[in-house]
Amino acid sequence: MRFQQSWQDLSADIITNESQQQLALTLKKAVQYGFHHVETARHYGTSERQLGWAFRQVPDEKRLMQTKIPPRNNPLEFEKELEISFERLKCKKLDLVAIHGINLPEHLEQTVRPGGCMEVIRRWQKLDLIGKVGFSTHGPTDLIVEAIETNLFDYVNLHWYFIRQDNEPALDAASARNLGVFIISPTDKGGHLHSPSEKLIELCRPLHPIVFNDLFCLKDHRIHTISVGASCPEDLDRHLEAVALLPRAKELVAPVQSSLEEAALTALGSDWLSTWGKGLPNWQDTPGQMNLPVLLWLNNLVEAWDMVGYGKARYGLLGNGSHWFPGANADALDKVVSEETLKDALRDSPWCDHIPGLLRTLRERIGGCCQERLSND
Repeated sequence: MRFQQSWQDLSADIITNESQQQLALTLKKAVQYGFHHVETARHYGTSERQLGWAFRQVPDEKRLMQTKIPPRNNPLEFEKELEISFERLKCKKLDLVAIHGINLPEHLEQTVRPGGCMEVIRRWQKLDLIGKVGFSTHGPTDLIVEAIETNLFDYVNLHWYFIRQDNEPALDAASARNLGVFIISPTDKGGHLHSPSEKLIELCRPLHPIVFNDLFCLKDHRIHTISVGASCPEDLDRHLEAVALLPRAKELVAPVQSSLEEAALTALGSDWLSTWGKGLPNWQDTPGQMNLPVLLWLNNLVEAWDMVGYGKARYGLLGNGSHWFPGANADALDKVVSEETLKDALRDSPWCDHIPGLLRTLRERIGGCCQERLSND
């Protein structure tokens, strides 16, 4: 999703030779070093179209092709999207197809109900047009586990990396059912590690933050692969470094993890780290729909590891991310939401009196930048 020319689905004549050549060079290097799994999505702008052209320029007999199609209430619309993906990618068969974004209960229902999107997938599998089927998700852990427990999927794309490990139960559920586990965007969504803070660089030494995070993920036996997210050939280098170090992953990860955890303890204190998430209401039940678990998590990242750039991007996305990143940021505090009203919602939190002031400080430090999701699906 990071290589394509545009997040808009541009017509073929607008895509530049320079953009296409950059992709071809990236794909050529990927094939040279053994990256055979290529993953995209129907609504990643020009991605499918550009990949379809590039595959002819850079053949690979071992290539595994994956795309993702969002669920639809009308399965005919879902099937039409699938047809467009085949046409753009110029493929005879897709090795992997994911239902893109099972983020809400209705998305799961649209997929698994009789006559739903999964029946379209099964029909195409019988025609030998699709290999394995999975789902991607930005949803809550309990919904991910519910989807896994339908026993309808072969693999799952989910979020789990060093800075966010709350999907542990989903990893366990997938492992128990022998599902493949593909980690979404650990370099970008896992902390903007392509542009890390100086503090994060120092705490991760002797590893680069990308290498540390790759090894942190891949040393876990429940995880099978991660998304690289290359936008140019050079973006593959850190991940190749991690692959070379994989036999020593546990030995290399442990001291860096200890360094990061010690910095968090120093910055935030043991009492806060052990209890900050207790008694927080869901964003739907919070005045102004503020997503307090996410906001306080961002506070921890900023305070512990100076992840200001990542914090700004995530803070700005709250309120604009729909079901992909739900809830609002703290901008409503002191405007349409009073401190007293917020404290009433926080009555079960041991930090009830502390959180309003913390949110003001966080807003001052990383607020003021509205961010929209680049893809609407």
